[in-house]
Amino acid sequence: MNVESEQPIPASATAEASGEQGLRRAWAIARSTYHWLLSAAFFFPVASFLVVLGSFIDPRRNDGAQRWLCRVVMKLAGVNVVVRRAPGFDPARTCFLLVNHVNLFDPFLLYATVPQFFRGLELESHFRIPVYGWMMKRFGNVPVPDVNRPSDLKRMWRLTRAALDSGVSLAVFPEGQRTRDGHVAPFKDGVFRMALQFGTPIIPVSVVGAFEFNKKTGWLIRPGTVTVHLHDVIETKDLRKEDFPALRDKVHAIIAGPIEEGVGGARAAQGSR
Repeated sequence: MNVESEQPIPASATAEASGEQGLRRAWAIARSTYHWLLSAAFFFPVASFLVVLGSFIDPRRNDGAQRWLCRVVMKLAGVNVVVRRAPGFDPARTCFLLVNHVNLFDPFLLYATVPQFFRGLELESHFRIPVYGWMMKRFGNVPVPDVNRPSDLKRMWRLTRAALDSGVSLAVFPEGQRTRDGHVAPFKDGVFRMALQFGTPIIPVSVVGAFEFNKKTGWLIRPGTVTVHLHDVIETKDLRKEDFPALRDKVHAIIAGPIEEGVGGARAAQGSR
């Protein structure tokens, strides 16, 4: 019985593979640094100008410039954006835009693609970030309290209702945090309770490809295509309080659908390499 002995891997081949890996890593770092610096160098001065301009001009009249800012930021970051609208998507409806949360570019991506005037619900702690927090406050985002004190929650509900009553839609990340694995995490209940109480419709939004572009667990950027799915409007005015778990689960399934397909496809492609 002949037994073939394993041939040792030549040291030169190991060194070559290690060298190629090192070159790929160096290229990824250089490319990411370039895109981050390019995006930041454009965003901060232009956004500051728009915020100051917003002190004198109605933000709605300045909406086009803000969308241009977000589109350019995404382009400089290396993203090719594709938008897919469902037949029942209605940009004229004041609504809650519920979106899966992936990375720091999500707000720019949304404002570059959703064709209606809206603002966002954002953690109150973000408003204390130097420069960025000042900008978000000036842009009119609604602060979400980090600590659920009754007085703070009442203030958030009051500001949310005021925004919706004035015709401003609100974007919300119902997961409450960025994904770590590319999947859609369970949703928190708050926005669904508000939607039912206010009778405000919901538009689910799926962002596909953003996890491959940039992850919460790292700063590297991998330029590519990100697809934004704008789903059908979901009415809430005839729903009761006890309907909110079913509504939450329905919205989660709609948002997660294209994302799970995208994650599966990406992993299959990696496995075939």
